[in-house]
Amino acid sequence: MRYRHIVVNLLLVSLVSAPVSAQVSQAEYRQRRDALVAKIDDGILLAIGASEPAEDFLSFNQSPQFDYLTGFHEPDAALVVVKKGGRTTSTIFVQPRAPAMEVWTGTRLGVDGVSRVTGLSARDADELRATLDSLASVGLPLYVVGNLGGPGSGPATPDAQLVASLRAKHPALEVRDARGLVLRQRGTKSAAELTLIRKAVEITVAAQREAMRAIEPGMNEFEVQALIEYTFRRRGADRPSFSTIVGSGPNSTTLHYNRDDRLIQDGDLIVMDIGASAKGYAADVTRTVPANGTFSPAQREVYQLVRDAQSAAERQAKLGASASRMSDSSTAVLAAGLARLGLIESPNATYECGASGARQDCPQYRLYYMHSLGHGIGLEVHDPDQYYFEPNVLAAGSAFTIEPGIYVRANTVDIIPDTPRNRALRTKIASAVAKYANMGVRIEDDYVVTEKGVEWISRAPREIDEVEAAMRAPNDGPNKRDAALIEWYPKF
Repeated sequence: MRYRHIVVNLLLVSLVSAPVSAQVSQAEYRQRRDALVAKIDDGILLAIGASEPAEDFLSFNQSPQFDYLTGFHEPDAALVVVKKGGRTTSTIFVQPRAPAMEVWTGTRLGVDGVSRVTGLSARDADELRATLDSLASVGLPLYVVGNLGGPGSGPATPDAQLVASLRAKHPALEVRDARGLVLRQRGTKSAAELTLIRKAVEITVAAQREAMRAIEPGMNEFEVQALIEYTFRRRGADRPSFSTIVGSGPNSTTLHYNRDDRLIQDGDLIVMDIGASAKGYAADVTRTVPANGTFSPAQREVYQLVRDAQSAAERQAKLGASASRMSDSSTAVLAAGLARLGLIESPNATYECGASGARQDCPQYRLYYMHSLGHGIGLEVHDPDQYYFEPNVLAAGSAFTIEPGIYVRANTVDIIPDTPRNRALRTKIASAVAKYANMGVRIEDDYVVTEKGVEWISRAPREIDEVEAAMRAPNDGPNKRDAALIEWYPKF
């Protein structure tokens, strides 16, 4: 998966299993709230949880922002913190116990239960609006952590509607969006968070290995998807952290392809971009494999180029280094390699892109590499990381991906605008595009940072000989269940 530019100082050390006792403690949730409140002036902080799904048979997933501040996983909850004159009071508003509803959706903690678990003062969610009305009249600003949408984002969200109704009743109310403050905090992962990310990655790597052993021509993409997601759950994951991508042949060149319903052909490349979620924390690991177990000469050329670009990024990584260095190094390798393969005219070559009448120059390498190098991982698969913010460097507590790629779509020549300047380019690269058509390669790995440096934690096979060896391994079905693999989960 893609998000934005990153850099990493790679410390290649062995992946170890996450300690089974890892969890985010209530003390840590209190520290997070205290750190957030310390960043605001006197005021009212309102954090809004996710709503109950429209149908009670649909899965509920808590808002990452609310989860980060409370660890509470029931719908229609809210946190209200009042800071005034050096004093702070915190109250969580939750749905009350309701046995008639709980028979459908499961037991609720209720007001008394949530107070025992979190240590927060608790009230019935039905009292939230009256409480906010009372607080809004005292002249303090309202800091909101919720889904407020934005210009052009469609109909107003429930969170935005709540804030709008408060503003309508209290015209003098000053509303400030506090989401950015929480995102910045989330960029630095605690030891407990890094342990959970390691666990999610460990499960994801196991699923990649299972898929490599099983894949053969004639299978459907959804069979591979099913095996991957079965491995996730069997090893204790909550769910996939995003829609599983298994793209074969032409589908390997679609970045977020997730229909997963094509029959895999002999000679295809298969991109498997997958991630497990472990107690809400995401992994994101991509491997590209040959359907028949052996890369063709042309496939090897493209694959090795992507792998070299990833290695270049890793070599540039240094604790405290600028986030742009790794992306610059990786892109330089990709551009030089694409020129060497004949897919572009030169590493720095451009072409005319954009709509007619608004032409501009675009790098030719962007025809095959459309995304940036990586993104943070955490409570979301595209999570904030501290290097997103000034001074934009990597530091202890980061968790992120590195994922260069090349995608040669069969219609690449046709999508280049037909301008006098572009015609020479279209003619020059046509044979190379035909040679590498329908080859998509992405290699994505996960990394965490400690005071000792950066650690590569997603150790699924990735060198050409390693991938081919993994696919030659005997396949007698999924590995037998080992109860120790999921002992960590029920202990929370």
